[in-house]
Amino acid sequence: MFQPEWESMDRKDLRRLQSERLRKVVERVYHRVPFYRQRFDEAGITPEDIRGVEDLHRLPFTRKADLREQYPFGLFAVDLKQVIRIHASSGTKGKPTVVGYTRKDIEHWADVCARAIVASGGQPGDVLHNAYGYGLFTGGLGLHYGGERLGMTVVPVSGGNRSRQVTLIQDFRPRGICGTPSFVLSLAEAMIEAGKNPRDTSLKYGIFGAEAWSEEMRRTLEETWDIDAIDIYGLSEVIGPGVSIECREAKDGLHIAEDHFLPEVIDPETGEPLPEGEFGELVFTSLTKEANPVIRYRTGDIAALYTEPCRCGRTHVRMSRIKGRIDDMLVIRGVNVFPSEVEQVVLGMEEVAPHYQLVVSKEGVMDKLVLEVELSETFVRHLGPSFSLEHESCGKLSFRLRAKLKDVLGVTTEVVLREPRTIPRSEGKAVRVIDRRNPVKMKG
Repeated sequence: MFQPEWESMDRKDLRRLQSERLRKVVERVYHRVPFYRQRFDEAGITPEDIRGVEDLHRLPFTRKADLREQYPFGLFAVDLKQVIRIHASSGTKGKPTVVGYTRKDIEHWADVCARAIVASGGQPGDVLHNAYGYGLFTGGLGLHYGGERLGMTVVPVSGGNRSRQVTLIQDFRPRGICGTPSFVLSLAEAMIEAGKNPRDTSLKYGIFGAEAWSEEMRRTLEETWDIDAIDIYGLSEVIGPGVSIECREAKDGLHIAEDHFLPEVIDPETGEPLPEGEFGELVFTSLTKEANPVIRYRTGDIAALYTEPCRCGRTHVRMSRIKGRIDDMLVIRGVNVFPSEVEQVVLGMEEVAPHYQLVVSKEGVMDKLVLEVELSETFVRHLGPSFSLEHESCGKLSFRLRAKLKDVLGVTTEVVLREPRTIPRSEGKAVRVIDRRNPVKMKG
């Protein structure tokens, strides 16, 4: 562990610490952020009413729309002169969401990212190939500072330019790599195209996040690169990457840095807290953020929480892997469908490659769901000169995929097989869903 005194705290001591920090952050936002003072007053709550974690449910929620409406600095709890860094979302739905960091915020962020890297198998002296995007996006700089805090040599390569990245991996010999799973998988593809075997590199572990991914994707990454593939979670509204991380020992849930972030899971419809182990919307309250702490921020991510001990020795609560997002959930003929469920099916079949898109449209008044997926090059080579998309084997494969998807999703899905390397590759987050039912609506 990077900070064992915090990461393995007795849970009673941790709860006391959380309660103390919660009282302080509630006091700060009430007196320094007009938005929160108004929300508290509307709810009939004063800081004195919040005695500890047991009163968390009494506090009002914060939503992404609130951050946009308070653009740019309306949620800051400090004077702008104390803010040394600003990050922001892409703003695909209008105004971006803006977050600020004091010097202490940056130190805390570096600490939790260093914890995450150690949990993944990183250690001082490692070379870390950081393929997350730099700039206003929090991914690249968060893990960059965490790596430096740990004492690593960080290569800030960012995203894009796959051929250069392949060269740097071969020449700089990193032990760790960070990036979105889809992009790092495409790096392996570029390496194979160059006649190199990804399993022969110096890489031992990968830290993957910024998009939902499945256990099947983990197996694909680990088999392709011969590494441990570790899931990391974070969001800029709370701090960035480092909110939670899997441990290399168990890979069974992501340890939340509970001394900094207080988690809940709620029913997304009613807002009521859900019991341990039940899936719902993930909610976070900042406990140590100075510049712009958030109170009960609704992430839109679907997960569950677990408190049972982990064999790695960390005592902080674990969250499940993200099942999906509320706004990414597709409702197809009344059935809830998550792209991650489709990915499990795709990656479980060796005849197809891990590159796919879901296309949703209307056929009359009915929803139509189509999976477009590439054939694997191994499958195409096996068919030899007789290969065509009309080959009998392709027809049988398409039938098997449709049947499997029906079993898993509960809805009929058409399957369109594509030749290798015909689905667009992403430089960052993979575009998995194209929803043509309402072309004006844009997903953030």
